[in-house]
Amino acid sequence: MLTIIGILLILLGIAAIALRKRELDRNADTSEAIRTSRPAPKPFHNPLTFKPTWPIVAGVLVIMLNGFFFWAEAGTAYAVQYPWGGDKMVKTQGLKTKYWGRTIALSYEISIKDIIPDRNGEGKEIPKNDLGTYNRTASQWEFADAIKADIATAVVVGVSIDDEDQFLRMADRNRSEQKLISGRVMPNIDAALKNTCKLMDAQDYISGQASEFDRYFRDQLENGTYLVEEYYQEQDEPEVIGDTMIVRAIQPRNATKQKRYRIKRDGQGNILRDNKSNTLSQYGVRIYQAQVTGIDWESSFDERLQLQKEQVAQTQLEKQEAEKEFYRAKKEVAKGESDKAAERARLEKEQIQQTIEAETRAKVAEQDLIAEKKRYEVEQFKAKSKMVEADATYYENSKRVAAGLTPQERAQLEKEIAIGVAEQLKQLTLPSTVITTGGGGGKDQASLLESLIGAELARKMMAGN
Repeated sequence: MLTIIGILLILLGIAAIALRKRELDRNADTSEAIRTSRPAPKPFHNPLTFKPTWPIVAGVLVIMLNGFFFWAEAGTAYAVQYPWGGDKMVKTQGLKTKYWGRTIALSYEISIKDIIPDRNGEGKEIPKNDLGTYNRTASQWEFADAIKADIATAVVVGVSIDDEDQFLRMADRNRSEQKLISGRVMPNIDAALKNTCKLMDAQDYISGQASEFDRYFRDQLENGTYLVEEYYQEQDEPEVIGDTMIVRAIQPRNATKQKRYRIKRDGQGNILRDNKSNTLSQYGVRIYQAQVTGIDWESSFDERLQLQKEQVAQTQLEKQEAEKEFYRAKKEVAKGESDKAAERARLEKEQIQQTIEAETRAKVAEQDLIAEKKRYEVEQFKAKSKMVEADATYYENSKRVAAGLTPQERAQLEKEIAIGVAEQLKQLTLPSTVITTGGGGGKDQASLLESLIGAELARKMMAGN
């Protein structure tokens, strides 16, 4: 901007000089006309009345001022190279001095994309390159099984601003950010893609090893490309078709050998790398992101994939039908086993119930036997008690008989007997009519009456007891 202003000031000074010269020429013509008595020309009015050297000097100063300062953008590091041979790194934004030196701008983070254009020529367009953003058309690469594809990548690299000497050395050798990207980073991206494609089949990529492809790609950009070696693989293993529970293995008729590549390793198993060709680490260029964003397979492989999908779909349908029959048979077997188990459980339940009932009856009988034994023992003890009591009474009576009763005791006993007989006679109810037969006299009738009274008296005595 200052340069444009300086140029405009210089042009303004040159215009003032030209107008001043024209004014002087017109004044000379007017003086000559007056001297020779000719008509005087029309007077010329100069709009620039200032001294012409002032804008020229001001323009030169402005242009010199532009070489003295420069504006540092945010997110950009600058290598300033002075005319006398010194240099320095500027990594902060704002107005900085460069003393008419040269500045090399390098972004902190630089985005590099390989973009796959639309096959029909419509749709995706390659954006223009700018400071910190570089785009190019994706290249076609060949996998280990000779399948070709356009690979789109997204890589983000960054320059190291921690080591000033390394940064200045990188800027001095590359002289611009565009040259660094096109001459250093992009060739390393291509080499990493080429090696990674050698190590993998296209079929393996679509079968779930895409993440492995990204890992190989980034590892080579960060640490150096792999050294690979050729080997021949014999294809004598059966090919397994399908991914369900039931699979089929197809044995190849003739074993074939295919050329393959693998990572070269030393005796300790460490990966060997081509560190000389990878100059990114030498200049402190860091890889912040490296991944594959898309793959456009060649048309023949697309047709092959479509055919494989149809075959796999047909195989899956057949396997599903086979699995249905298999599980239907298993279901019938399981149903039979379930019925057998239910019947076995029912019989076992009945057996357990019968066993419990038998055990219960046995225990009841055992308890009855114990109770009967107890009752027997009780009756024995009762009998023994009665025998002892009878023996005691007999002994007491025998003693009393042997000892005899005193007159008072005898009189008291007779009195009690008489009183008891009288009370019983009082309560005795005799029949109103008594019919007797026989030829006896009154003595026989009296005997009959006594018998009746005695019987009734005995009955009441027993009822009272």
